Amino acid sequence: MPKIDLSTLPAKTGSTYPGGLSARMAGRSQVGLAGPGGLTQFGVNLVTLAPGAQSSLRHWHERQDEFLIVTQGICTLVDDHGATELRVGECAAFPAGDANGHHLVNETDAPAQFLVVGTRTDSETAHYSDVDMMVNVRDGVFSFTRRDGTPLEQDT
Repeated sequence: MPKIDLSTLPAKTGSTYPGGLSARMAGRSQVGLAGPGGLTQFGVNLVTLAPGAQSSLRHWHERQDEFLIVTQGICTLVDDHGATELRVGECAAFPAGDANGHHLVNETDAPAQFLVVGTRTDSETAHYSDVDMMVNVRDGVFSFTRRDGTPLEQDT
């Protein structure tokens, strides 16, 4: 069983979100684990949230399942049902096609961390619950539009 040395992997910060939406991801970083482990059928990321940071904009996926487990601190899951505190060892699952927009927020004074595992597909469409936006991903290229498919303004 090959061990993945986390200390050798780069953390990615920032976001692919267009315009001003990218700034909302300040304080979030992630380390991709699937690629370094040679995995191709699903993605695995270790996500760290500084105090006050959020994991993403609230979203849901048409084709990709997501599963997460909190590994450090306390994260607040915000979805269509409200806010739910998740502590170390607690999990959440988001089946593909379930239009329950979700994200995690760190509402504490200490860093929080979670491991997220998701399906990899050659194409995907994700929808954003609180912003008039969706994204189509084809072969690693992200194309953000409004929900009706029209172009987004760059300062969104």
